[in-house]
Amino acid sequence: MLEHGGNLRAAAQRYGRDDWVDLSTGINPWGYPAPALPPDAWHRLPEPDPGLVAAACAWYRAPALLPVAGTQAAIQALPRLRPPSRVVVAAPSYAEHAHHWGRHGHSLRQVAYADLEQAVDTCEVLVVCNPNNPTGATVPAPQLREWAARLARRGGWLVVDEAFGDTAPGLSVAADSDQPGLIVLRSVGKFFGLAGLRLGFVGAHPALLAELADLLGPWSVSGPAQTVARMAFEDRTWQDRTQTRLLLAGEHMRTLLGAHGIAASGTPLFHWWPHARPEAFHEHLARQGIWCRLFTQAARGIRLGLPANDDEWRRLARALENWSEG
Repeated sequence: MLEHGGNLRAAAQRYGRDDWVDLSTGINPWGYPAPALPPDAWHRLPEPDPGLVAAACAWYRAPALLPVAGTQAAIQALPRLRPPSRVVVAAPSYAEHAHHWGRHGHSLRQVAYADLEQAVDTCEVLVVCNPNNPTGATVPAPQLREWAARLARRGGWLVVDEAFGDTAPGLSVAADSDQPGLIVLRSVGKFFGLAGLRLGFVGAHPALLAELADLLGPWSVSGPAQTVARMAFEDRTWQDRTQTRLLLAGEHMRTLLGAHGIAASGTPLFHWWPHARPEAFHEHLARQGIWCRLFTQAARGIRLGLPANDDEWRRLARALENWSEG
């Protein structure tokens, strides 16, 4: 199993404390306030809700979407819908993409973002996270549309994972996702702070969406997840307020890191930087009850999510000051 952020139980067992500041994920720490749910959400089989899909299409500006049990479900299923293909996954990025494409008979290469233009014509499937997790690298939407067209002409796919795209809507190609060859993944867990719902959406050509729905089977998204997500998609006041709050918090994080000589990239939800001693920095923060995301494979570096309150910001600032003195 691949390692991900958020594994606080393991951190508590290792370091023996329970007062953690969890900055190991890129999840909004001020998530949508899920209300009490009607009994039907719990007691009936979760038949698809057209109102949820309509609300999601409006938010993501997509022509059609398939709800799935988190984008992870689609990441695991998509490699099963193609014959053995030459696959390029932009790297470094969310490790589950390469992991699952490599498990189903495909020929896999991982290629740096700077070299993707040269790689497009060497593959049948190209997978890009935009914005990228963990580095925050981005590809302009016109470039993605051009790559998708080139791949589609030979029956290929461009898979764009926009899990962190809510704070950068100008990068999205969801509006074009009904075109052959383009598949877009969107997550409810990050911007809306509802990772526990396990809900995501796939935008693609209708025929491909039908294949994916058949593979995933009925009742793949729970009734409570559908109910809460529809409320979140329809709450424009909360969305506008949250966009502003995240942009300000992201700028605050860049300023704080910059004051300690750290030039970070990323999104408002997370910041990443390469580090010569990432293990040592990770250990330093952990000893002070701050759990960050350590990267030692394709990219050696550190990723920090957002603190949830003033006390957590102060604890992070003190830890950075202590590291600077070390």
